[in-house]
Amino acid sequence: MVSLRCKIVVKNELCKLGLTYKTLELGVVELGKPISADLRQLLRINLLEYGLELLDDKKSILTERIKNTITEIVHSPDDTPKENYSIFLSQKLGYDYTYLSNVFKEIKGITIQQYIIINKVERVKEYLLYDELNLSEIAYKMNYSSVGHLSNQFKKITGVTPSFFKQSKSNRLDNLENF
Repeated sequence: MVSLRCKIVVKNELCKLGLTYKTLELGVVELGKPISADLRQLLRINLLEYGLELLDDKKSILTERIKNTITEIVHSPDDTPKENYSIFLSQKLGYDYTYLSNVFKEIKGITIQQYIIINKVERVKEYLLYDELNLSEIAYKMNYSSVGHLSNQFKKITGVTPSFFKQSKSNRLDNLENF
């Protein structure tokens, strides 16, 4: 839903400035023709009002495309690729994985694999908060090899086990109800 809202905002801002575009995807806009520095700055300011950033640097743009692709994969586990993330990212973005990995590490300061794990753990937190699936179901849905593997990664990132995280959520809710 957020991506659709962002696309609409970008589309509206481009239209306000009389700019045409060839493609408009999450994180990437290909304009119909080059624009002046003044118009680019105006677009940058307008987008910032919505919390969106205009990137000019090719490596930053590629890093955003990597992040967006990972977010799409993690938040759409039914569409999770059957091959490795590295193969999927290479094919989807059209670059050698080593190049993608080096650019990502240079810009973000962490590896693509670390970023994937962080995003998967955030998604697991959401599942735990919704309380609709048990840990085995979450592990399966998120393509973990086992509940133990999920738990180890979760604890490494958050400092607590998934069970403790879920229990502390329940305690906070109970405290609010008793307030």
